[in-house]
Amino acid sequence: MITTVTTADYRADAPLRAAMLALNNAHAVELSWADETRMGMLVAEAFLAARVGTVDAMLLAFAPGAAYDSPNYRWFAERYASFVYIDRVVTAPEARGRGLARQLYTHLFGAARAAGHERIVCEVNSDPPNPASEAFHKALGFAPVGEALLGNGKTVSYLALELAS
Repeated sequence: MITTVTTADYRADAPLRAAMLALNNAHAVELSWADETRMGMLVAEAFLAARVGTVDAMLLAFAPGAAYDSPNYRWFAERYASFVYIDRVVTAPEARGRGLARQLYTHLFGAARAAGHERIVCEVNSDPPNPASEAFHKALGFAPVGEALLGNGKTVSYLALELAS
């Protein structure tokens, strides 16, 4: 079952905070490391913060106007008026193969359509490579719309999926 994570949830629930941080930081190469304060800001600014289970999987996504300093988010904000940017999606190793990321994306697609957004966007690391994420996004219909070499040395491919009305 997908549960939305609100700022109040995040602040009030120490085990939830710990679980979100542990899952995020176990995959910091793909997602970028966060401390409790940073994760709290991400949850507060998110268009959608959602989890499955305690935190078997989670997704954080942002819409235009978020106070978010990510260069990837800013890349999309400079090019699109209507979008939802997937900043992080991750599934715990022991929960993989159950379709949890796909469920989170389906939930996000519905929320984005309901809010009138035209596309879902994200980036996938191409160096260091993330072939599982590339294949996942390609299977969902995401297409390349750009690429960038980031200040941290990563190269990313920017992807977009146009939402049907």
